[in-house]
Amino acid sequence: MDFNIKLVFSGIAIALAMVGFVPYIALILRGQVKPHVFSWVIWGITTTIVFFAQLEADGGAGAWPIGLSGFITIFIAFLAYIKRGDATITKLDWGCLALAMASLPLWYVTNDPLWAVLILTTIDMIGFGPTFRKVYHRPFEDSRIFFIIMILRNVCSVVALEAYSVTTVLFPFCLAVGFLIILVILQFRRNVLSQQVV
Repeated sequence: MDFNIKLVFSGIAIALAMVGFVPYIALILRGQVKPHVFSWVIWGITTTIVFFAQLEADGGAGAWPIGLSGFITIFIAFLAYIKRGDATITKLDWGCLALAMASLPLWYVTNDPLWAVLILTTIDMIGFGPTFRKVYHRPFEDSRIFFIIMILRNVCSVVALEAYSVTTVLFPFCLAVGFLIILVILQFRRNVLSQQVV
């Protein structure tokens, strides 16, 4: 695919990230959305590390939206903490955080970004667990639009990649799947709870 088209898709992915994150941050600040703190900490760490691994694996412009998302995700984790979002933290959550941090020396020792991406993608998917649990029990505390935008952002990130390999594609693909699962759980539970009220 032409490099200019890759840049266009990277730009679309970055724009979608901003369109998704800015209102989401506003909803957090207003107390209308209460993200799970630990999911966002794990996602922030893993996304930022994967960004650097994608750059090393020649992901190019397709890695830029992941890098932007990593830094914004860390900021959302901070906001979730100070705004007292869902802070139910389990031993599994601590284990995921420890594994995320352990991936850095593994990447250094193996000198292969693929190992870091495999481990971090696994950890990131486990990091969805607290949010799956939260949207199941409290589906009205999160934004459907945000998750739809994040799915589209990850699809555009994959299309924008300059080199396709497991190292560059796995993470954004799995994120799209994780966000889709959240969306399905959230919508299902909203429907169930709305019918119970009637």
